[in-house]
Amino acid sequence: MIEKASINDLAEILALQKLAYQSEAELCRDYHIAPLTQTLEGMKEDFNQQTIYKLCQGGKIIGSVRAYEKAGVCYIGRVIVHPAYQNRGFGKVLMGHVEKEFAQCGKYSLFTAKQSPRNVHFYQKLGYQIVREEAAGEKFDLVYFEKNNA
Repeated sequence: MIEKASINDLAEILALQKLAYQSEAELCRDYHIAPLTQTLEGMKEDFNQQTIYKLCQGGKIIGSVRAYEKAGVCYIGRVIVHPAYQNRGFGKVLMGHVEKEFAQCGKYSLFTAKQSPRNVHFYQKLGYQIVREEAAGEKFDLVYFEKNNA
């Protein structure tokens, strides 16, 4: 169900990310969340430095997450679940998979937009603690989370 993505999966994962970001913006009625600025070329450049996992169902990618290790910390980014499959526990499954795959790390770190309260709540439910907030623009704030690997 969850496996490492190949470079051939990146276009489908990018399309899924754009759909999820648009859905989040519409749900929150906050159009500063979208559009996603990630490009396929940028994903390809990052591919060798990050591990991208895909969650598949029925041969279709319905979720993805990125992670990489640096100095004993696992950095997690872009936890995405297709809007039609949200609230079914798939995000938790993806996060659990990353924590298992990077079990050698002493800490997990990630961030999200403060304007995405569902994400903030989701990470807190999984045991991530807010360590700081910072402005990333006039109308955009980031919330940074950490979780110690116990």
